[in-house]
Amino acid sequence: MSGVIGVFSKDNNHVSPRIYFGLYALQHRGHVSTGMAVNNNGFVDYIKELGTVHDVFNNDSINRLRGNIAIGHVRYASTFEAKDKVNASPLVVGYKKGALAITLDGSIVNFLKIKDEMEDSGSIFQTDLDTEVIANLIARYHKDELNDAIVKAVGEIRGSYALIVMTNDRIVAARDTHGIKPLSIGKIGEDYIIASETCAFDTIGAEFIRDVNPGEVVVIDKDGLKTIHESPKKRSLCIFELIYLARPDSIIDDRSVYLARFEAGKQLYRELDTKADIVIGAPDSGIVAAIGYAEASGIPYAEGIIKNRYIGRTFIEPTQEIREQGVRIKLNALKENIKGKSLVLVDDSIVRGTTIKRTVDMLKKAGAKEVHVRISSPPVLHSCHLGVDTPSEEHLISSYMSVDEITKEIGADSLYFISLPGLVKACGGDNGFCKGCFNGDYPVMKE
Repeated sequence: MSGVIGVFSKDNNHVSPRIYFGLYALQHRGHVSTGMAVNNNGFVDYIKELGTVHDVFNNDSINRLRGNIAIGHVRYASTFEAKDKVNASPLVVGYKKGALAITLDGSIVNFLKIKDEMEDSGSIFQTDLDTEVIANLIARYHKDELNDAIVKAVGEIRGSYALIVMTNDRIVAARDTHGIKPLSIGKIGEDYIIASETCAFDTIGAEFIRDVNPGEVVVIDKDGLKTIHESPKKRSLCIFELIYLARPDSIIDDRSVYLARFEAGKQLYRELDTKADIVIGAPDSGIVAAIGYAEASGIPYAEGIIKNRYIGRTFIEPTQEIREQGVRIKLNALKENIKGKSLVLVDDSIVRGTTIKRTVDMLKKAGAKEVHVRISSPPVLHSCHLGVDTPSEEHLISSYMSVDEITKEIGADSLYFISLPGLVKACGGDNGFCKGCFNGDYPVMKE
């Protein structure tokens, strides 16, 4: 999971501040590294480092990165990528036809196969990034027209991707043929913005225009926005975007993330009526579902857990030790609200079981009489190879424990997962989702 953004200013505005604030809006999609590249009168300048947006950029660096075209990236580290500055994005490369900056959210499943073939032919790679393979493909195919080279390169890759390529005179953006990863188009005046989520547009004052369609390649240049290629397949948006990954104030493929989570909470109550004194949500992605549960049940919603806002997402930390340390300092029980009460605790998912076990234990130690755990997604049974980067199946608690066993393991008084049909209904009906982490049916299989 990563966050990507690109800005093209026809009026030659200094656009790096827009990238900066857009990356702030997308920070929830990754905090291992941050980067930005700009076109400065035909020269690609960039800054990328390990750390968050706040860590990497300041007024001096933003003022240095001057230009009318720019792209940016916030990144987490996947299982095969080293947490190293060399793997920070955007990737900036020079080749015979000029310079490119590339940023990607997703996972190219035939990445290693293409890389091996290229290395056998003499190519040299300096990173673990999927984007370096894409850059090599673009360079290989760029004989006459760059747009054609990018379309041919995209035709070679398989997997999930929201891809943005910047040159000295344009931005080219592509979304995978199934639309697994989100990618949207916005506009400020005559300036265009491409971003992973619409919340980035709200932050910089842009108007949301539309989503990039599955299999669509668009180019933005001095003549505006146009589609240069379309190859759609069955739409299969990652349903985890609506459950957990995206910000609740984003709109993805005409779906409100907030309303999907709210309806999932209501559906949880419809599927299993539970008596309790209050409903609480696990910060942050479980809160909206908890509010929906409370409305459907008539049980009062109350704050029961306070989150340390300076701690990142424990799910996307690259090591188990760091994840566990993050859980210990991330959450604290609000004793005044929960002591002596029976609670419904709503969370978005259970992956490894680490966080929910410590949360239940914390609530019990704070005086909760009962803790009934309700999860607004089905059991995660399969490891994702399309960009969510869930752990291998032996580390997914639902893959080797029954619901009763998990209930005992986490110390809850009861546990219930929403049904898969119920989740799909909450998300607006099954007009196209990837649900592979729940049922093993992925639109693109692992190679």
